Amino acid sequence: MKKFEIVGIGNAIVDVISTCDDSFLDLMGIEKGIMQLVEKERGETLYAAMETRTQTPGGAVANTIAGIGALGLKTGFVGKVRNDALGQFYAKSMNDTGIEFLNPPMDGSDVPTSRSMIFVTPDGERSMNTYLGISAELGSEDVQDEFGSAAKNVFLEGYLFDKDKGKEAFKRLSRSCRAGGGQAGIAISDPFCVERHRDDFFDLITNELDYVIGNEAEVQSLYQTEDTDAALAQLSEICPLVVCTRSGDGVSAIQNGHRVDVSVETIVPVDATGAGDQFAAGFLYGILTDRDLETACRMGCISAGEVIRHVGPRPEANVFDIFKAEGLV
Repeated sequence: MKKFEIVGIGNAIVDVISTCDDSFLDLMGIEKGIMQLVEKERGETLYAAMETRTQTPGGAVANTIAGIGALGLKTGFVGKVRNDALGQFYAKSMNDTGIEFLNPPMDGSDVPTSRSMIFVTPDGERSMNTYLGISAELGSEDVQDEFGSAAKNVFLEGYLFDKDKGKEAFKRLSRSCRAGGGQAGIAISDPFCVERHRDDFFDLITNELDYVIGNEAEVQSLYQTEDTDAALAQLSEICPLVVCTRSGDGVSAIQNGHRVDVSVETIVPVDATGAGDQFAAGFLYGILTDRDLETACRMGCISAGEVIRHVGPRPEANVFDIFKAEGLV
């Protein structure tokens, strides 16, 4: 009997969300619709410019793990925070919502807890300005083998690939989980991560993982093509399960040669923050509870649809009840 259904590993980032208009983005020199890394001073300037703030524990895989936990499964998270006000907030918030935060806030460092200033425009597009802080220092020394061996499944965040120590942390968690009979997968996270570390991504996917989740841009970037279907076909040759979210065109998934395509309801988002993270939450819940591939994809689409209806990257409605209403559970 495993302690956890799933353990995630990724950046432990406090999300600070504010609404604004396009003219504000222009004024502050913020590029719309992407994630930009910023230095500490730039982060402080943007934080001070926010007129309203919603603060929540974030990080892509952390949001996914929170969504899975909200659906009733036992979850854990591996991340790094400093023992400062934001780090204490992060760890307490995770534990209070039923996610076991496996690394206590760290003393002895002058690098602050990570934070991301997220500006949401009226069209629902989000522009993220992230100061990585101490979470970028996560390494294999922060991963105990029992974290992986206690889990049926581990889920990895592609953003951590920007440092070698993050890659080693991935491998340690993945290997300890798979050695205990579990499975490991990754959220590709960002096409720019792929471009910087394409060979390492291929090595990890081929040799260390059981599934991959990404969007069209990320999957295309792996194979340097604009043909999503061709990229998916190639990716499915090196990984047993591949899943590609296609925005308004739904989701495509291939498992051991079997492909499914699931459409989605067209929704004008209030805030697109966390859509991919919550798709992964719903999808992985389906996989962890032994649903078929199409049902798991539908669960992912429903979870993503819920989160884009409000500000913030984590569900507000009871997604399990939505699954019930749709006849999925």
